[in-house]
Amino acid sequence: MTGTDVVTARDRGLVACTRCTRVWPMDTETCARCGSTLRSRRDRHLQRVWAWLSVGIVCYIPANLYPMLKTRTLFVEQDSTIIAGAVEIAQHGGYGIALVILVASVLIPIGKFISIAYLALSLKRQVKMSRHRRHQLYEVVEFIGRWSMIDVFVVAILSSLVQLSAIASINPGPAAITFALSVIFTMLAALSFDPRMIWDGPEDRQE
Repeated sequence: MTGTDVVTARDRGLVACTRCTRVWPMDTETCARCGSTLRSRRDRHLQRVWAWLSVGIVCYIPANLYPMLKTRTLFVEQDSTIIAGAVEIAQHGGYGIALVILVASVLIPIGKFISIAYLALSLKRQVKMSRHRRHQLYEVVEFIGRWSMIDVFVVAILSSLVQLSAIASINPGPAAITFALSVIFTMLAALSFDPRMIWDGPEDRQE
């Protein structure tokens, strides 16, 4: 079946409850099973997507400029950004860990920014990617979202393990907060996206 052969619930005069997945006739306003308000498409969902995505990008910039870790030993204090920390780990032979940090903290966030923006733009403009490919891209964005906080988890674990009073300590820097906020806002942008509109034709895509 190609993208042009897809028949949506709206085409059949039906609307599905997004909470319990029960299907009802289009003119039904409230789900009799769970009491949720039924909407064939979310109102102004693209505005929310762009709003959350913009805030996520704004928070991501200082997350890469400010220190993620503050390391203090007996005689030395050192602040490390995400990329600088990964480079330092690689110089000590931890190439695998450095690669994981770069992928989770740089490639995945930037990839999510581009993917969500592309999906939002594709609803208003004609693109060469098929509807099935766009839906697969949306599923990938949803899947990788759970791994976006791995850098924050590493910082939290190191901060809890390396606390030797006056000898050595590791504390999270200001970038840890902005990075966590960027991940949260990007997840909200993905959750605000209505994947049902992927299957609509250009004439059906209305805010």
